[in-house]
Amino acid sequence: MRRDDQRQAVKNIPLEQLKPFKNHPFQVRDDEEFRRLVESIEIHGVIHPAVARQIGEDCYELISGHRRKAACEVLGYSEMPVLVQSMTDDEAVVNMVDANLQRETILPSERAFAYKMKLVAMSHQGRKGFTSAQLGRKCVGKESRELIAEQVGQSRNQISRYIRLTELIPEILEMVDNRKMALNPAVSISYLDKKQQKLLYKVMVALKATPSISQAKAIREKASESDFTEDYLVCILSEKKPNQREPMIVEEEEIKQYFPSHYNSEQMHNTILLLIRNWSKKRGYTQ
Repeated sequence: MRRDDQRQAVKNIPLEQLKPFKNHPFQVRDDEEFRRLVESIEIHGVIHPAVARQIGEDCYELISGHRRKAACEVLGYSEMPVLVQSMTDDEAVVNMVDANLQRETILPSERAFAYKMKLVAMSHQGRKGFTSAQLGRKCVGKESRELIAEQVGQSRNQISRYIRLTELIPEILEMVDNRKMALNPAVSISYLDKKQQKLLYKVMVALKATPSISQAKAIREKASESDFTEDYLVCILSEKKPNQREPMIVEEEEIKQYFPSHYNSEQMHNTILLLIRNWSKKRGYTQ
């Protein structure tokens, strides 16, 4: 058998032997995308094998295929086809991130931790003279952030902004995922220490307000001063923002009756946006 054949082979592996990737940053959400996957596997089976590496006897770490495994579990399958490959820890991280960045919907927090994991792995590989197969060029002479930016089609600064989100406390990061706080203000807030972030989160919840970019920058600058207090945060978040309009608020309780009982807030939000887009196109308001 050739060496390449020894390094990788497709096997039907019991689901119980497939372990999630350590610190896997991508969630398996019960959304429309996942339900389409379940339906497809039920009809056609698992067309594209998952990818894993063996980490012990009868034990494999998934590199890609976490949603496919979850879909198989929903359908009551006991095993799934898996492409078993031999790879180092750093190679596994790079391949895991690259595979999952192909998803249709990716949360800011998922991008943040994925980019950070890949950055660390590529930094290790660069020190070892590793050649990035995904980019088709050597890492020598370019920073890892720049290489990641080229691959995902974003700027180097945008990669840095996403990575900064990993410094947010979970409560504020969830606000970014739920579109309650924009990316750039969140980046500024990430420079606050954890205690200051918790205080800010308390004030944001109480006032039902989040900082604008200018307010977030002011809060960051104030963080090193002794009068960074709850009163200061209340004062700055209570300021009228330029060109601010009163937001249109639709309470979740008002619309839940129109959705299946198992729909969560994100699913309802996405469905409403889809309906509005279709409505707008039909009337010629948008293309």
